[in-house]
Amino acid sequence: MLAQTRLQRASTEFYNLLKLATPIIIAQLANTAMGFVDTVMAGRVSPQDLAAVALGNSIWVPVFLLMTGILLATTPKVAQRFGAGAHTEIGPLVRQALWLALAVGIAAAVILWNAEIVLSLMNVDPALIEPAMGYLRAVACGFPAVALYHVLRCFSDGLGHTRPSMVIGLCGLALNIPLNYIFIYGKLGLPAMGGVGCGWATGLVMGFMFLSMLWWVKWAPFYQASKIFNHFEWPQWPVHKRLLSVGLPIGISVFAESSIFAVIALLIGGLGATVVAGHQIALNFSSMVFMIPYSLGMAATVRVGQALGRGEPREARFAAGVSMAAALGYACLSASLMLLLREEIAQIYTPDGAVIAVATTLLVYSALFQFSDAIQVTAAGALRGYQDTRVTMILTLFAYWGIGLPVGYALGLTDWFGEPSGPSGLWQGLVVGLTCAGGMLAVRLAGSARKRIRAAKMA
Repeated sequence: MLAQTRLQRASTEFYNLLKLATPIIIAQLANTAMGFVDTVMAGRVSPQDLAAVALGNSIWVPVFLLMTGILLATTPKVAQRFGAGAHTEIGPLVRQALWLALAVGIAAAVILWNAEIVLSLMNVDPALIEPAMGYLRAVACGFPAVALYHVLRCFSDGLGHTRPSMVIGLCGLALNIPLNYIFIYGKLGLPAMGGVGCGWATGLVMGFMFLSMLWWVKWAPFYQASKIFNHFEWPQWPVHKRLLSVGLPIGISVFAESSIFAVIALLIGGLGATVVAGHQIALNFSSMVFMIPYSLGMAATVRVGQALGRGEPREARFAAGVSMAAALGYACLSASLMLLLREEIAQIYTPDGAVIAVATTLLVYSALFQFSDAIQVTAAGALRGYQDTRVTMILTLFAYWGIGLPVGYALGLTDWFGEPSGPSGLWQGLVVGLTCAGGMLAVRLAGSARKRIRAAKMA
């Protein structure tokens, strides 16, 4: 009877998790599919255009994740207030988060606009720097808008209302395809821009997503209790400081993981367009697959945060455990399919045989780290729900930069352990780094959960 009760409890939590996570999954897949569309459409122009987009992605995606990671502090703070029934506190919090988003979005855009020095320092092929910078500067124009969009999305997610991000994400994807076609191939009287055109399409889609989310939040009855737009407030540093105390470690943690992939792309930039293009295919597909456990982690943030807001720390721990189990189940499926269909996956992106050979090799390593990646991302999401982000940041930095990247560099680009293995060695380092991160974050999550339960007993 006890086992049956636990199974029913787990089934109920799994259902609630999926109900919350499914729209997030669709929204994240739609956002990642924009990168997939960019990669495929640029790859059909030439390997050079594909390589330029790949290099541009290696710069703007980590900056984007750092920016949105900082703003993710909005989700657990809104979730806890919503769980506690403190609706009047949500509006002022979100208004200040919007000011923070505007500042962070402009700063990120400035960084991208001046990223040429990074490409030069990494000895990227000079022929690829100009188109990569054109792509980057076009994307940068949309960063302030997408930062504001993410705060409104985090607000909605924290309330447990994830459908708007799904709908807007799908609409953004639908808009991205014709815009890519227009800018890449020079339609409607515009010049053909090749890979640079993907950047302009992405920037315009970012603006569209912000305006759509603003309209939805402003007029939908569900959001009216929070009174976000009832009056104007100037920026308040004490509130921003509290948001940054939670959000900055999140942003750095997410950046630490994503930047490893970016650094690998830059390290192999001197090995030629074929190797860079093969890496980009494996990275792009891996990113799409990653969106499902990442979305489960985002849902875990909300479930844990709302449970803590209700004063139920045991339910918060249970929600975290169910989310990790769900992510591991998905990892079994994704790893199997990637191993079995790796050549077919690469052929979706390009007909070039040399690029396909590189991509299929790297997809094997991607399949291997599916399990550790699932553990680390859902554990990190649950820890965000606990607003336990500083130690998470330290552990993440150590795993990725202190272990994963040095191991990958030694295996791929030096003769310390025999003949350098190039991109394969660098991806082997990823497997090691993600495995270390998964183990350490799982241990930290268990400790945070026990601490909250003990505190509740003593209260």
